[in-house]
Amino acid sequence: MAKLHDMRLKLLIQQEHELISKSQPNDLDLSIVQARCLCWLALLAESHEDQANDAEKRGDTEQAMGWFADSMRLRDVINLVTSIEIPLPDSPDSLDENDELLDGPPILPK
Repeated sequence: MAKLHDMRLKLLIQQEHELISKSQPNDLDLSIVQARCLCWLALLAESHEDQANDAEKRGDTEQAMGWFADSMRLRDVINLVTSIEIPLPDSPDSLDENDELLDGPPILPK
């Protein structure tokens, strides 16, 4: 059953990769990739929580704890991906941090 789950996950990732590649053939918009990742991660976390609840109902505590732990790891990844700030193209925030240094007075050697 785990192999089937892994194969389905790999297929979903491959399909999503193809969709992103087709929709963004020249420039890859990282905000779109981030949003899609968050959608898939949320679905996976929900699925793992459902599996944990089913295992708990069956009385399989060890399996329930495993599924629950996986769902918590996915929630951690969701929080991490959410916290990544992706600057929008051509926005003032997208300037390199060193650009400010170039605008200042030149530093001359003594």
